Amino acid sequence: MTSQQPAETEAEQKSLLRRAVGAAAIGNCTEWYDFGVYAYVAAYVGHQFFPGPWETVSAFGVFAISFLFRPLGSLFFGPLGDRIGRQKVLAVTILLMSGSTFVIGLLPTYGAIGIVAPMLLLLCRLVQGFSTGGEYGGAATYIAEYAPDRKRGFWGSWLEFGTLVGFGLGALVPTILILTLDSTSMETWGWRIPFLIAGPLGGVGLYLRSKLEDTPAFKQLENTHQVAKSPLKDLIRDWWRQLLILMGIVVLINVANYTILTYMETYLSDTLDVPDGQEHQVLIPLLLTVVFMLIIITPIGALSDRIGRKPLFLSAAICFLILPVPAFWLIGQGTVLTTILGLALLAIGHVQLIGPLASTLPAMFPTKVRYAAFSVGYNISTAAFGGTAPLINDSVVSSTGNSYFPAFYLMGAALVALVPILLMKETAKKPLMQDAPAAATAN
Repeated sequence: MTSQQPAETEAEQKSLLRRAVGAAAIGNCTEWYDFGVYAYVAAYVGHQFFPGPWETVSAFGVFAISFLFRPLGSLFFGPLGDRIGRQKVLAVTILLMSGSTFVIGLLPTYGAIGIVAPMLLLLCRLVQGFSTGGEYGGAATYIAEYAPDRKRGFWGSWLEFGTLVGFGLGALVPTILILTLDSTSMETWGWRIPFLIAGPLGGVGLYLRSKLEDTPAFKQLENTHQVAKSPLKDLIRDWWRQLLILMGIVVLINVANYTILTYMETYLSDTLDVPDGQEHQVLIPLLLTVVFMLIIITPIGALSDRIGRKPLFLSAAICFLILPVPAFWLIGQGTVLTTILGLALLAIGHVQLIGPLASTLPAMFPTKVRYAAFSVGYNISTAAFGGTAPLINDSVVSSTGNSYFPAFYLMGAALVALVPILLMKETAKKPLMQDAPAAATAN
């Protein structure tokens, strides 16, 4: 009995870790399913809610405006997660995220109720943005606090695996509909189906999260009565340097995220002038890019456990300084093969960022402000540079005809991120900070 007890305990711990990672990742999956769907049906959303010469730009404008509410959501949910626990807050955020996406599939169009239709669409996107402000930071914190120190990169990479699965599903469902339905059916009702699927997807996530307890790190904080009364105040007073470093790194992460995963479908369709009936020239390369990243993201996370997070972040920044122009040149050749190769060049840099992301950024802060720090820093940077990326790219490319602008935008973001990446501390193989004196460790 004595010899079996540790094995049983270890098996139980592994089972709990897997369930915790799965419950956290499905929220990210739901979040990015919404982004993928919106990106792929943005043209249909524009037709239905913003009839006129700027349909797609207006649809992306609503997408960008919703990101302004992400910092508000992070300011609400982040400190709340540090006060009442991660699990409770994550149950609320997935309910709001999936619910608002589901409702978009039920909205009447501009032709039915006029100006009220785009107003309702905007309201749904604002709710989605507000709830997302508390989702990703909480999910990353949840996994980081459950994962063992020497394998945090591997387990954290599954959160971004959920991101890519969500985006892949968000791309695959509209792709199947576009290729199987005629244009009239897609315009009238087909575009609604992907949004409606978010309802049951969020229901599964809510069920999984409701069955989990809070993280050991937070329960220890509660047991020792060290829960911060004002996490946001403590964060700004004691950890503002680390917060700025995080925000600087996230500039590149988000410009890359929303350029590659959200904007590229529109870029390939409009900039390359893909004719009707040839949508596979756009959709297949994008789906293959997601599959490529899915295959290598967990090995990249595991690699960060061996060689460190910082070398991979530096490598990613260098990739985004030198590879975007060749990548967009390949894409501009207009063939399926060259498009796949160009997207693969972008994916090589991107996966080095998102693989170790969830294990790196939460480790920069102690337990009592971790949720708030990640959520606030990440979402302020995301609102400024992430959600606006599709709008900026589309507006500049449309108005100037410069098809290389997205490449230059990625390179500029990489240049900005180099400084905070060089300033960040290595956190691989080290325990998470519990309650270290901020003044002594913030630099």
